[in-house]
Amino acid sequence: MKTKYIFVIGGVMSGLGKGIAVASIGKILQSKGYQISATKIDPYINVDAGTMNPKEHGEVFVTEDGLETDQDIGNYERFLGENIYSTNYMTTGSVYQTVIRKERNLEYKGRCVEVIPDIPNEIISRIKTAVQKTKAQIMIVEIGGTIGEYQIMIFLEAARMMHLKSPKDVVFVMLSYLPIPSKIGEMKTKPTQHAVRILNSAGIQPDFILARSSLPLDEIRKRKISIFCNIKEENVISAPNVDNIYQIPLNFEKDKLGIKILKKFDLKQKKTNLHQWARVVKVMNQKNRKVKIGLVGKYFSVGKFTLADSYISVIEALKHGCWSNKCQPEFYWINTNEIKKKGTEILKKLDGVIVPQGWGSRGSEEMIKTIEFCRKNKKPFLGLCYGMQMAVVEFARNVAGLKQANSEEIDPQSPDLVIHIMPEQQKLLAKKQYGGTIRLGAWPCKLKKGTKINQIYKQEQISERHRHRYEFNNKYRELLEEKGLIVSGTSPDKKLVEAIEIKDHPFFIGTQFHPEYKSRFLNPHPLFQSFIKACLK
Repeated sequence: MKTKYIFVIGGVMSGLGKGIAVASIGKILQSKGYQISATKIDPYINVDAGTMNPKEHGEVFVTEDGLETDQDIGNYERFLGENIYSTNYMTTGSVYQTVIRKERNLEYKGRCVEVIPDIPNEIISRIKTAVQKTKAQIMIVEIGGTIGEYQIMIFLEAARMMHLKSPKDVVFVMLSYLPIPSKIGEMKTKPTQHAVRILNSAGIQPDFILARSSLPLDEIRKRKISIFCNIKEENVISAPNVDNIYQIPLNFEKDKLGIKILKKFDLKQKKTNLHQWARVVKVMNQKNRKVKIGLVGKYFSVGKFTLADSYISVIEALKHGCWSNKCQPEFYWINTNEIKKKGTEILKKLDGVIVPQGWGSRGSEEMIKTIEFCRKNKKPFLGLCYGMQMAVVEFARNVAGLKQANSEEIDPQSPDLVIHIMPEQQKLLAKKQYGGTIRLGAWPCKLKKGTKINQIYKQEQISERHRHRYEFNNKYRELLEEKGLIVSGTSPDKKLVEAIEIKDHPFFIGTQFHPEYKSRFLNPHPLFQSFIKACLK
């Protein structure tokens, strides 16, 4: 079949959940028998998401083939249950970079290169490359940003050009917001009307409007949007707030969104299979036992607000692990500053602790104190990347007697750098080459027989994704192992330490890799399942 394209565009305001809408639409169409993939276009000059501050942009998600991307790529993977590759992510910066390189190489044969149509043409070319890579029958394209923002105009132009060339193969979905002002007490459609008119001015008419609001849409509002936005009433889809994002595909299906999209494309429904999804959602909604999980990190606080998006893959992986154990997560966001002020006493009420990824020296001592508390008090602990590195530092100081042990990232002058930078990385830092220069993407790992992590994975050879620059210093490996640290995972050539654990503890594992990237709603990651099982005990 000829490939079909769905462009998802945001209206009124950001943060409405375009990525979740894309993932949900994808899941619905996947359940109807079609090969689905999704692409994200970000309006940043950044070439990728790797150098963006997580407090400003949320988590950086790493693809299997090693691109640092926006967190929505993770949402696509968790919903669709399939890998999304680097071809499926682009930014304004990466597009312009390619066009300029082509111009320098005379690939435009000496003609004048212009923003329109050359930038939109490059965007279209990249979307089609993603289709070839994924073999998608339907490609869903999320346009980052919001209607009316200057920086997304080139993306809208690309979408318009694709629709102009093949109108039967392109559908537009706008995600909009309908506020209910507290002093008025009525749902308002005017912001959506204005958003559609701005979209119209770009030459695009939405085929569907997903109406986000705190409450379900009523018939009066549907009729009003239909009249003023030039759209069929049945194509205005109610998208009220939900307790959990995994309910959204089922909510959309109440309005038969999947069938309506297929009808627009003149495609037949091959099958419908959201039964397993619905079963897990049912478990998810049950009032089972709660497990108290603390995330001790340093990217939570943004002014007076808590930004959990900095660790979204970890949080979702923990949810998956909980639901597979028929329990509910109760999260405690613990900023390292809290440990500094109140000490580790605040960890006593928790069933388990995670120290996730991080960069730089801030909060490192508080993380080390947290890990020491978990080790001594037999509190289930999972250290992810930076969390594993801090666990090695803690063990070196408090068990192996290397009192000044540290990571080279934190204190380059430490006499015992148990975590250090590899020579090739040192060269890159000297040249100030930061973006895309770290160990990224899927790397093989060999697990030591009989270790806890080996029993969890039930295999000796695994592949997990990485995102880090500093490594375990093998100079200290023999000493730390003599003192009881178990190196339970290494690269196949045994040069890189990928996982550590300790004996006589209900759960104490640190991984240099990021298992959270590969957890799926219908296929929870075994490490998180086992961690939650230990927390329940």
